[in-house]
Amino acid sequence: MPSYDFIALGSGPAGQRAAVQAAKLGAKVAVVSAMRLGGVCINTGTIPSKTLREAVIDLSQVRQRSLYNMGVPAGVVTSANLLARTRSVIQIEREVIRSQLERNGIDVFHGTGRFVGPHEISVEGEEKSGILTGRQILICTGTVPFVPPQLSIDHRSVLTSDDILALPELPRRLLVAGAGIVGVEYASMFAALGIPVELCDNRSTFLDMVDSEVRSLFQEQLESAGVHFHLGEKIVRVEPGKKLGHEVIMESGMQLAADVVLVSAGRKGNSAHLQLENAGLSADDRGRVAVNDHFQTSVPHIYAAGDVIGPPQLASTSAEQGRLAACHALGLPGENVPALFPFGIYAIPEISWVGKTEEELRAADIPYEAGLARYKEIARGNILGDLYGLLKILVHRQTQEILGVWICGTQASELVHIGQAVMGLGGKLDYFVRTVFNYPTLAECYKVAALNGMNKLRLRAKT
Repeated sequence: MPSYDFIALGSGPAGQRAAVQAAKLGAKVAVVSAMRLGGVCINTGTIPSKTLREAVIDLSQVRQRSLYNMGVPAGVVTSANLLARTRSVIQIEREVIRSQLERNGIDVFHGTGRFVGPHEISVEGEEKSGILTGRQILICTGTVPFVPPQLSIDHRSVLTSDDILALPELPRRLLVAGAGIVGVEYASMFAALGIPVELCDNRSTFLDMVDSEVRSLFQEQLESAGVHFHLGEKIVRVEPGKKLGHEVIMESGMQLAADVVLVSAGRKGNSAHLQLENAGLSADDRGRVAVNDHFQTSVPHIYAAGDVIGPPQLASTSAEQGRLAACHALGLPGENVPALFPFGIYAIPEISWVGKTEEELRAADIPYEAGLARYKEIARGNILGDLYGLLKILVHRQTQEILGVWICGTQASELVHIGQAVMGLGGKLDYFVRTVFNYPTLAECYKVAALNGMNKLRLRAKT
């Protein structure tokens, strides 16, 4: 019965980072992974979807189309050539993780891990099975798609996002059930390929966490690309269709046709198989495991991190949670995940932000001003053909403290880190006013937005 100082149940961002951190601290470490190395992040989630997005942009020539008034290149974009690049990147990322774990002397067990006691993990795999003993254990098994009870997944034409990589051909018409982050990302990708997309959600609004001005701009761009929004419409069933593969019936009586239905109704913690009760633990109705500020469960030597503990459910924060959990488990003091971190929606166009929305500031009665820069006013935006992009800085009227940065457009998820760094270091609006940026770059948006915000503050001071 192999015995370890630290066992990570999962090899996604939380498990990978935790295992390496534990090994660096001198612990004997094992990783138990039911999926291929990298978990959902590498194999079916973050990396595949973001790589697929880049393949869509490259092969559909969506940026060039706006510059040269082109249509979607006929016969160039197929499921096979879209997914070829995705599979290549997945394989490379798996190898990076495998090499990292191997270099740090971490044992990897490919199989399903279950608790048989507070310190004992049963591993059932094709290669080898047995029981491992861990002094400290981290649950980092991620999530699985949540499927509403009225819908059935056949993994061929009624899919979850985990099935996208198995699409044999592109749909003629796609219906996406769920307008959350994953839903809008895939809706925008298929629309960029010239495929009509129906985007349905039983909520009357979508992406509630996004600043309303940015959300409105984003919706306009998706609609112009061929995404049809159906908000406040609840799907009650999916039936065989007369013209296309499926008829999707709404509670209101509306019927929509599509040959492929993508169910994107959120995700739930991947904990049902863990037999948590054998360790004295339980999960909530969405499969999530409760933890304290140190990522400890109610059983002190068992930790949990990553998506299985709930929001924010980002690969970036999951990795940091795993590292901090390993530090605490092995007696190394560590702070919690910083409160200031960026979010990204990898749609076409991208949305990224750090800090507060205008709605949150108004609700908290915080006096603020908004400085705006539009990509069409920036030379680099015109060079790239992105005439709709927007960068917004929210600033405190009295202190000039930067309260939030919102970006919708090309390279949003990269640009946001400039705002994050300045906010994290306590910089004020005048930093961007005084700073010189390379020309032509999208980073100039920060200076333009800062000047716009400063002018508004001066005008307000005069009135």
